[in-house]
Amino acid sequence: MATLSEWIEGARPRTLPAAAAPVMAGTATAWHAVGSLSVRHIVLALLAAIVALALQVGVNYANDYSDGIRGTDDDRVGPMRLVGSKAADPRSVKLAAFACFGLAALAGLVIVVMTGHWWMIAVGVACILAGWYYTGGSRPYGYAGLGELFVFVFFGLVAVLGTHFILSGAPSGAAGVAAVGIGAVASALLVVNNLRDIPSDRESGKHTLATRLGDRGTRTWFVLLMVIALVSVPLVAGLTSWWLLSGLAMVPMVVAAVRVVTSGARGRDLIAALASTGRAELVMGLGLLVGQAVNAVG
Repeated sequence: MATLSEWIEGARPRTLPAAAAPVMAGTATAWHAVGSLSVRHIVLALLAAIVALALQVGVNYANDYSDGIRGTDDDRVGPMRLVGSKAADPRSVKLAAFACFGLAALAGLVIVVMTGHWWMIAVGVACILAGWYYTGGSRPYGYAGLGELFVFVFFGLVAVLGTHFILSGAPSGAAGVAAVGIGAVASALLVVNNLRDIPSDRESGKHTLATRLGDRGTRTWFVLLMVIALVSVPLVAGLTSWWLLSGLAMVPMVVAAVRVVTSGARGRDLIAALASTGRAELVMGLGLLVGQAVNAVG
């Protein structure tokens, strides 16, 4: 039976904090749009954060379960997987994934009731289905090289724009640019993860984008995504307030991650890049939010 520390490790704590970044970014742009945040706004933002975190943990456990029963994780070099390492029963991991999806659905339903946007239930259902079928089902799209697209859409566009919309009630160009930036760095997390797993994924028949692009192409794609994220920050600031340039506090983390990836690091040596990329996403979102807070006070 898996210990509590093993369950926590299975949730991937190295990258989990980054799940809140889209909510922070969306809150920042919405705050600028509405001028001030009420208690209602704060409650909605916290609920959105619960949705994002629960979905991220749910996806992590769902991937752990699906990859584990397929044998994809048998020779894994990255962080421990519960099913692949035989630390936990597959059914228990599957139930944990469903429990997390259930929590996300509950928090999302509260948001729907508070805002009256009932059509967002369909968005929530799409998020959960996308999370499960990334590696689940008979034809997982993550095995067809579409994982980065899923991350960009759901943990970038949907998360940022959704947060902005429930707080402000209307879309905005700044939120769209922020969504692209957050989506790019969130996708970069998966890129470096799949870069590390190219050898084992090829052996197990998991055709990720990294296995299709190859080692060199994947490293180039990672750098491009990080550049997109960096460029998005001054664009968001130009559409809102220059105080939001504080999102560029992510630069040291981006540099650290890019240095590792472009150095030709492989296997476990890429875990440092994974951690730096996760911190970069978190700091980007937090920086945008702090910048808007300073702008609001000023």
